[in-house]
Amino acid sequence: MATLLIVEDDKPTNNAICEYLKSAGHKIIPAYDGADALQLFDKGNIDLVVLDIMLPKITGLAVLHEIRRGSTVPVIMLTAIEDEYTQVTSFDEQADDYITKPFSMVLLGRRITALLRRSGKNTISDIVTFGDITVDFSGYTAKDPNGKIDITPKEIDLLRLLIEHKGLVLTRSQILDDLWGIDAPIIDRTIDTYIKNLRKKLRLDCIVTVKGIGYKYEVSK
Repeated sequence: MATLLIVEDDKPTNNAICEYLKSAGHKIIPAYDGADALQLFDKGNIDLVVLDIMLPKITGLAVLHEIRRGSTVPVIMLTAIEDEYTQVTSFDEQADDYITKPFSMVLLGRRITALLRRSGKNTISDIVTFGDITVDFSGYTAKDPNGKIDITPKEIDLLRLLIEHKGLVLTRSQILDDLWGIDAPIIDRTIDTYIKNLRKKLRLDCIVTVKGIGYKYEVSK
């Protein structure tokens, strides 16, 4: 998917983030201090940076400042500092997002996916095949050798959302918020019906149920 630079001096936290994001198919480059982060970034080909603020050698804000001297790559600040001044300073230095510790890995994954999508690094092809079934996301259609498959636009949107978050678990609430909006009068179990229809109509075994949480799109290697 994308190459992510994870800058966090606490090794257990860094390792946990890296392992989680690897499961989504990203290439991960870890860094444990600000100087190391800048050296790795300067080598190029980084699509997004997750950047702690309190770092050894060079602070996260200083790293962000240096990055912004020549790059618009998305940067998510990740820190235990919650005061308004630090957050405002981060955005003044053109951070794209700001997450405070302790944080949810699912939320971090969602923020990363959203930023990659906006920057064009996490787009999927308009045409995707599953065996002998072809799905056209731009045309909101699906077909197999027997012809057109009866599928709704919302089912197409749900499939695209799952593919864009490949390997990451999406809760029913997250799916509802993304596809229908926060205030929509739709209940969580509606998602189960849509998932059931997708599996049946497109004969999919790559949409996995994560019991008690939600669903994810997972392709066997």
